[in-house]
Amino acid sequence: MNRTFSYSILAAGLLAGGQAVASDLLQWQNNSLTYLYGQDYKIDPEIQQTITFEHASGWSFGDLFFFTDLIKYNTDAKNGNGDGHTYYGEFSPRLSFGKISGNDLSFGPVKDVLLAFTYEFGEKDVDALLLGPAVDLDIPGFDYFQLNTYLRKPTSSRPGKNVWQITPVWSYTIPVGESDVVIDGFIDWVVDNDENRRGEYQANLHFNPQIKYDLGKAMKWGEKQLYVGIEYDYWKNKYGIKDGGFVSDNFVGSTNQNTASLLVKAHF
Repeated sequence: MNRTFSYSILAAGLLAGGQAVASDLLQWQNNSLTYLYGQDYKIDPEIQQTITFEHASGWSFGDLFFFTDLIKYNTDAKNGNGDGHTYYGEFSPRLSFGKISGNDLSFGPVKDVLLAFTYEFGEKDVDALLLGPAVDLDIPGFDYFQLNTYLRKPTSSRPGKNVWQITPVWSYTIPVGESDVVIDGFIDWVVDNDENRRGEYQANLHFNPQIKYDLGKAMKWGEKQLYVGIEYDYWKNKYGIKDGGFVSDNFVGSTNQNTASLLVKAHF
């Protein structure tokens, strides 16, 4: 991403490059490592390097997405714990009512109906639990398209009420020459809580696509194994902090983030 403190259920890559496995319970899985270098981040130090581990898998009862970001700040700036690095992650299983019941629940563009859960964890006051209904959609041209809705409940000491979040997740592949460009990503849209109480989690919008060229396929090393590209990150009211609001003793200013990072991603 940089997925730092984002809600990612970025299941981007959830179906892309999945490796089939011979098991009735575990149907397929895919793992990846991503390196990102970016500048102009808000609230956190402006220059960052991130290494992200991602796991995606399909099961007889649903699917699972998990990631962990390890972030290194490239300046003398420190985070809230007084050091130059941090971490963040999400654990996101979904239960498929179609798989569990053994029935075809598709109708119109809907392929399946699910129950989605996410646990967000990391340094300082970022922990949260999210639970709600989801659907997988069959949209022409897309590799996959999910629409997850959540009731978001903070479990940290940060004040705030339960709020609703809408999270579409997608992947789209465009053939280019002898290879492909993959555009995948997510949007986290917290649609309520516009009350401007100091320190309370605010409504926010996080748009985070990746544009990746399949270098492995172009170089005949194997498709869906090695990508290069960029990740764009727009986050209005980052971390749920209202733009121009109080952030810390050392920062009062814009919390609207608009940046991009260079990306290298390897699947295994």
